[in-house]
Amino acid sequence: MHLVPPLASHSLLVFLAAITVLLAVARLLGRLAGRIGMPAIVGELATGVILGPSLLLHVLPGVSHWLFPADANQLHLLDGIAQVGGVLLVGVTGTQLDLGLLRRTGGTALTVSGLNLITPLALGVTLGLFLPATVVASGHTSRVVLALFIGVTMCVSAIPVIAKTLSDMRLLHRNPGQLILAAGSIDDAVGWLLLSVVSAAATTGVRTGHVLVTVAYLIAFVLLAGTVGRVGVKKVLIVTTRADEPGPTVAAAVVIILAGAVTTAALGMEPIFGAFIAGTVISVSRIAQRQLAALRTLVLSVLAPLFLATAGLRVDVTVLARPMVALTALVIALVAIFGKFAGAYAGARLRRLGRWEGIALGAGMNARGVVEVVIALTGLRLGVLNTTTYTIVVLVALVTSIMAPPVLRHAMSRITQTDEELVRKIDHDTWDGVERVQRAVVQCSRLARRPTLRGGARRSKGPPRPGYGDRPMHRRAL
Repeated sequence: MHLVPPLASHSLLVFLAAITVLLAVARLLGRLAGRIGMPAIVGELATGVILGPSLLLHVLPGVSHWLFPADANQLHLLDGIAQVGGVLLVGVTGTQLDLGLLRRTGGTALTVSGLNLITPLALGVTLGLFLPATVVASGHTSRVVLALFIGVTMCVSAIPVIAKTLSDMRLLHRNPGQLILAAGSIDDAVGWLLLSVVSAAATTGVRTGHVLVTVAYLIAFVLLAGTVGRVGVKKVLIVTTRADEPGPTVAAAVVIILAGAVTTAALGMEPIFGAFIAGTVISVSRIAQRQLAALRTLVLSVLAPLFLATAGLRVDVTVLARPMVALTALVIALVAIFGKFAGAYAGARLRRLGRWEGIALGAGMNARGVVEVVIALTGLRLGVLNTTTYTIVVLVALVTSIMAPPVLRHAMSRITQTDEELVRKIDHDTWDGVERVQRAVVQCSRLARRPTLRGGARRSKGPPRPGYGDRPMHRRAL
């Protein structure tokens, strides 16, 4: 048997140096973004933009060529670790899915999510059919597949960004915040399913037979994961959680997530979908959640910033210097934002929610963040997107993530808290410390003494809001 020689010392040096620089700058810029009220993803993606062909290559070409040489094998080392980070990031997102929350929000989450998916998907597909040739990838990819990909990028929401934004703004106890999480979770699940179908169409062609086989595989995988897989995973986690330290549980969770990714990849679908479903199966085990905190810390603090920084390396903002590309980017961004806001707002109004509640839902669901970046990378890898289209899609992810906090803050300030929300806030504050509990109790008692209240806290104008559900909705640990 022919032995493959080990990695050359110079290649190892360049690889380690690139990881060190990317991670250090991503963490720094992520913290700076957080300090000015923006999601960390903005700084982490900006890392790749700064160190990539957009800036460093022009300012310090020697340094750029040494750190990121035009050698496919060298770049594939970075791609490999970044892809593992992306798979684990999506898997960890799945572990945070609260299936009970989806049940409690009932038809409201389904209505909001449904319109929030269909509206931007239809607009995106229509727009993709008429994109100018300058932003269309050359090759054998059909215009229909490109249009479907653009539609998928526009219809997704990013649960990691949404959850982090709501947590940072202390809005997780509010009813709109809970509904955003529930509807966003549905969007995430459907988004990964659509990505797998479109990816299969990109590799095998848009043929009814292949699409039906892919859908059948997806349904079979989800059913098996939700029945046999759920029982098996629960038994494994019961055994691992008996240990005093989290190592066995973390290792088991990583193996389960990677196994899900391997399964869907072997079936000709996207590994990301398998990782997400595996994560949702893990989420059923409540007892393992505390020990999985170590895995979340590793993924969110190390692997995710590295993944996003590596994704940013392929962004070339210099393409926006061409008027047609800049105009196309503007149109795509406006259509993406309008589609999400219109869908969420229409869904909210259909469920008799207030105007400001509809705007809050639109703002939260509009944040695409890391999910859109993952889909864009998939499109680039499959040859559906070229560098220009990829750059535009990533910029849309950045813009929509930046928009979420200020619009959410403005809309939520117009919605008066209910008794249910105040009780939930006390529960959340209990997890964070006694001092905050005391402040919450004082706030609750003050609101309860207001003369304007009639059997409960004041609410925004309008009829009773039955859409949120009758039972309190509690946040799971993020």
